[in-house]
Amino acid sequence: MLELRPACENCNAPLPPDSTDAMICSFECTFCRHCVESILENVCPNCGGGFCARPIRPKNDWKAGDFLGAHPASTTVRHRPVDSRFHQQFAEAIKSIPPEQR
Repeated sequence: MLELRPACENCNAPLPPDSTDAMICSFECTFCRHCVESILENVCPNCGGGFCARPIRPKNDWKAGDFLGAHPASTTVRHRPVDSRFHQQFAEAIKSIPPEQR
């Protein structure tokens, strides 16, 4: 189950469970849309993968107890600002490769 991390790992912007700005990679590294698009260039600084929008967990118990109340979002902040110079070098070699081919 997704952790639904509470903040962008780079800029620490809040990303509540219903945020449409939250982006994740396949390892659940979590960043805001602004950082993904303008700083990271769709390259995860932790694994090199691409990002997609993080799903929003339902607030209401529509079926079988699978909702935010029963499965709350994480409260653990992972603030690890990206070194932009290092990331630029890292991303330069792979950013032109579509994420599904990296």
